[in-house]
Amino acid sequence: MHIADGVLPTSIIFTTYALSSAGIAYSLRKINPEDLPKIAVVTASFFVASLIHLPLGPTSVHLLLPGLMGVLLGPAAAFLSVVVGLVLQSILFQFGGLTALGANSLMIGVPAFLCGLLFLRFQGSTLRSNVAGAAIAGGLGTVLAALILAGLLYTSGESFFRVAQLALVAHIPVALIEAVVSAATVSFIFRVKPEMLYWSRTLLYTNDAAR
Repeated sequence: MHIADGVLPTSIIFTTYALSSAGIAYSLRKINPEDLPKIAVVTASFFVASLIHLPLGPTSVHLLLPGLMGVLLGPAAAFLSVVVGLVLQSILFQFGGLTALGANSLMIGVPAFLCGLLFLRFQGSTLRSNVAGAAIAGGLGTVLAALILAGLLYTSGESFFRVAQLALVAHIPVALIEAVVSAATVSFIFRVKPEMLYWSRTLLYTNDAAR
């Protein structure tokens, strides 16, 4: 899923860097300093999980976790968490190129942001609604990331068309796996420490303001 150096056109590289920089600036303004320990834990989980690659022809598949990151951190913090994890992977393990860092950040960060918004809006306050929302976010995040990857590869010319198609098909089972992982994770957290979920903090602030 990581795009390497030399794949994307120069115009796409500059555009994605500009967009990801805007996303980082937005995230830094919106995150709560009290959430930094949780952001660090989720970033570490993303860093480790996405290092395990399964080769598949000219591409490879691995867990992405954008949906789960959005669920656990909320939209803004999830985007920042993705960027930090990708920077470390690129520098330490050469997973994804530095010139493609902006594209990779958008590819996983945008789905994490959107899934955070989706979960925050539709989850409700019961275990069933939280688990269902997490499952939808987990699967949808991977599908969106695969679609963005395919779109970016299509900008690189016809030689990457087949790779883009293969990447889309290969991530269908990954989306199903991530839906299950996200649902199981949120189910456990909801039972033992529901305040870890982003929505609980939001509802708490809303209730305090109402008083």
